[in-house]
Amino acid sequence: MNKPSSRHLLTASGLALLMAFSPAIAQQAASPGTEAAQAAANENQPLAAPESRARKEQVMPESFADLVEQVSPAVVNITTTATVATPLVRGPQLPEGSPFSDLFREFGFPGFPGDEGSPFGRGPMAEQRSNALGSGFVVSAEGLIVTNNHVIEGADEIEVEFFSGKTLPAKVIGKDDKTDIAVLKVESDKPLPFVKFGDSDKARVGDWVLALGNPLGQGFSASTGIVSARNRALSGTYDDFIQTDAAINRGNSGGPLFNMDGEVIGVNTAILSPNGGSIGIGFSMASNVVSKVVGQLEEYGETRRGWLGVKIQPVTQDIADSLGLVDASGAMVTDVPSGPAAEAGMKSGDVITSFDGGEVKDPRDLVRRVADAPVGEAVDVTVQRDGKPVELKVTLGRRELAEGTGSGKLDSAAETASDLMGMALAPLTPELAAELGVARETQGLVVQSVDPTGAAADKGLAPGDLITEAGQQPVTTLADLEARVKEARDAGRKSILIMVRRAGEPRFVALPVE
Repeated sequence: MNKPSSRHLLTASGLALLMAFSPAIAQQAASPGTEAAQAAANENQPLAAPESRARKEQVMPESFADLVEQVSPAVVNITTTATVATPLVRGPQLPEGSPFSDLFREFGFPGFPGDEGSPFGRGPMAEQRSNALGSGFVVSAEGLIVTNNHVIEGADEIEVEFFSGKTLPAKVIGKDDKTDIAVLKVESDKPLPFVKFGDSDKARVGDWVLALGNPLGQGFSASTGIVSARNRALSGTYDDFIQTDAAINRGNSGGPLFNMDGEVIGVNTAILSPNGGSIGIGFSMASNVVSKVVGQLEEYGETRRGWLGVKIQPVTQDIADSLGLVDASGAMVTDVPSGPAAEAGMKSGDVITSFDGGEVKDPRDLVRRVADAPVGEAVDVTVQRDGKPVELKVTLGRRELAEGTGSGKLDSAAETASDLMGMALAPLTPELAAELGVARETQGLVVQSVDPTGAAADKGLAPGDLITEAGQQPVTTLADLEARVKEARDAGRKSILIMVRRAGEPRFVALPVE
């Protein structure tokens, strides 16, 4: 039997705490930096490190106190409250794989884990309030706060405590699970001290960094270290983590990682640990990723990433040699389903070497750059094909709509959207086609939103889906679809067959017409 790995990747979020446990957070005494921070907020200026000759000339700072005092008024503690169900009667605690497990589960022992998909079984359940802790930081005088998505996920209430001890309720503006970033908003009667993002690409291995947050619910805390590594990828598609040995523990999630200029170059997110505590391997999502996500969440309430519409793999040295390429770089196209790349003439076997004027290093580099590119706009893409460079112009679609995860709130959404069969539908225009990544001459109806309790949702339809046929006849207008539905009803049929396209992949779905 293999031994379980002693290394665990943990989010640095606060521990879940029952209502009966509410740790006291020590309030911070007023300091000279507090007054300076409020003065900066009144002038809508971000907090920054104080100028000092010693800071510029020393290899190792004599003290981080000035920097901590300057930026700490923009760092916050976050407490979330959620309702969770717990069993009134707990089942027996049996070892994993015990032969008695099936026996207790078969006879429905109250509260036995795993029964009927419930984590606590059939036993009576009770609702309790639980708390979780995390950190965050203010990025605008108007009260925008950045934290980790996992800090506020599932929360009923969110409370933000400032360095001064003042607390305010917060609401969620937007969140992105792919980068684990969330943006909150608090209402304040005066401008709030805030910090700004720095350029994480300028951070070098060995640079000093400062982490601030609320570790283990102990209140405001500072730790220092260096940048241990750059461009770490953990498990996400858009990962670009800064690794640091600054102490990061549970409760530090969502807190800022500062450079010596008082700029945020990372958001503390996860640690690598065998025991749940800091061992000097922490990960902060790079600010150049976070700042773009925050901008989109603030403007749209969701992300809007570009979509190329290809499947890719790394270019190994063997592949490069077989194709006559000088370097083993770029991204090799393995499949081109219907979508933006197919419309532009890209083919399987092409190697993407340049995107929007910049060299493509590898698939990760391409994915991040496509995601950052504007949706609905044409970009220049260079591919190597048959030993020669081929220039293509690709009009990017929107990834969230292609994957069926977006809200469907399209920039050019038609005003004539109509509800039918549990969906809000609108005719496909050339502008909408560009956002969806389909050919401009494509015709059909775009699903703008789906009633989560309706039949369309039960069949898996999602915003961004394109309906091109109904009753095995093309539909281009709402009137076409309504006519097909009426024909099905008049013929006594209970459902109608529609063709749905998502990310270029077609499938038939039968929707009830009653």
